[in-house]
Amino acid sequence: MRFLLVEDNPDLAQSVADRLRLDGHAVDPAGSLGEAEDCLGAAQYDLILLDISLPDGDGRDFLGRERRSGRDTPIIVMTARAEVSDRVDVLDLGADDYVTKPFDFAELEARCRAVLRRRGNALQTVQHFAGMTFNPLNASVSVGGEMRELRNRELRLLEILLAAPERIFSKAQICDRLFSYAESVTDNAIEVYVARLRKKLEGSGARIETVRGLGYRLTAG
Repeated sequence: MRFLLVEDNPDLAQSVADRLRLDGHAVDPAGSLGEAEDCLGAAQYDLILLDISLPDGDGRDFLGRERRSGRDTPIIVMTARAEVSDRVDVLDLGADDYVTKPFDFAELEARCRAVLRRRGNALQTVQHFAGMTFNPLNASVSVGGEMRELRNRELRLLEILLAAPERIFSKAQICDRLFSYAESVTDNAIEVYVARLRKKLEGSGARIETVRGLGYRLTAG
């Protein structure tokens, strides 16, 4: 998944980002509301982690704007305010969950997983395509009854392609979904993940086709 982390404490932001990256997620840090808006204008996110007290404004204003705009990206608020009224306030504004600082990283990860499960029911459904069965709950592909475990980015790549079979995805579009801005990525890296996923799909009718000069698409070959 790709996360936007809006937090102005550099030490905390680095710790959270490092922990989430260990789980295979891409994380873009933003130290202010302005930086967060810039990130949203350039990329699509699966989850936003949002601090309340930021140098250029209140995170609740950002939250309210996101919901009024009609965007439904899941948002977890990270707040030092422990009063019930503060928690009710952010939930009423449209937050999917909250975590109170200081928090345990294991709790934050669990809340992220819970929110993504609730908001991503479509992605959590077992999918069948061209003799291949994809189960995102246990990150596996089954071909002819044989289970083939996927690594984090192989899983995400398959989710991207399987969401729109026959659609061509450019390398730039795939890169945007698999990696954060902080990561240095070459075209060869995308080719490596595509090659790995192709091997996992061998024996099924599902084929990742290279469209020269344009990108890749999942097709029933």
